[in-house]
Amino acid sequence: MVIRYSTTSKHPALQSPHMVTGIEHVAIASPDPLRLALWYVEHLDFVINYQPASSKTVFIKAADGSMIEIIESAPDTVPAAGMNPAGLRHLALTVADFPAVYARLKGKNVRFLTDAQTTNGNSLAFFTDPDGNILHLLHRETPLP
Repeated sequence: MVIRYSTTSKHPALQSPHMVTGIEHVAIASPDPLRLALWYVEHLDFVINYQPASSKTVFIKAADGSMIEIIESAPDTVPAAGMNPAGLRHLALTVADFPAVYARLKGKNVRFLTDAQTTNGNSLAFFTDPDGNILHLLHRETPLP
């Protein structure tokens, strides 16, 4: 096992060939997985890349290869409201041309939770998909280390 220290933290980062190497996908539960998948296709340029024949699950993929699995939710449930309840709170979606994507989404009447803001070259805004999941539109001038 190798111990490495992050350039931004004094805490060691353990590295082992048996450790997690990445995140293949995240899952969102929806009352209508195909409807939500098609919204991501139309509004955010994802593509549908896999639909198992045995369920309503739909996998969608972004241009960089990252994926979202949209599964069928339990009846009569909704995502937790707000930015700070426990659990996963948002998905950050990276874009190359923040002003253009922001304007496109505004033009499609996407519900934004915040106005667009740029600080130190980083542009961001928070919005929701039709099921109320919080999404973070993001462009970083300099990627995080």
